Amino acid sequence: MSVRQSLLAILDQGPCYGYQLRAEFDRRTGSVWPLNVGQIYNTLERLERDGLVDRGEADDQGHVYWRITAAGSAEAAAWLSSPVDREQPARDELAIKLALAATLPGADVAALVSAQRATALRRLGALPPTTTEPDADPAAIAAAIVVAAQRVAVEGELRWLEGIERMLTETRPSPLPLAAERPRRGRPAGSVRR
Repeated sequence: MSVRQSLLAILDQGPCYGYQLRAEFDRRTGSVWPLNVGQIYNTLERLERDGLVDRGEADDQGHVYWRITAAGSAEAAAWLSSPVDREQPARDELAIKLALAATLPGADVAALVSAQRATALRRLGALPPTTTEPDADPAAIAAAIVVAAQRVAVEGELRWLEGIERMLTETRPSPLPLAAERPRRGRPAGSVRR
């Protein structure tokens, strides 16, 4: 998730102060990924440094309103109109954990898969329904979009875990000992000098 571009997209609607940006982000995403207000202010300072927002004066209540610049509006528009490249996905802790467990002596991969399935089923059961009425307000539609993405992710995880379970049943991996060849310091094993 890009906090930077999300804040720019909200600021493109009009000037906001930090807590207001946090509330708008939550309102527009169904409060699924709450932002820390410190993260918001750090991001705003970087956006200001990069010339994408300007800091206004404080109002009578001490709120400092941030305004988007023309460059910030252009970046927000470019972000909103471009697809998300998932070719290089984030590191998946569960995939790494299962891969390591499958190669380590004493690790019960089947029990790990079973525990993960139970956790995923609980997460799936805790998700609210994603149906919306034809005349639903925009915040409800936004929340339904985020919840639908979460539902698909959990359902995909469950299918993936079933496949892992089948793979482990069919292959029965044995522990992988440490490699006898030690990599040279600062260089991965098998790298070529140029």
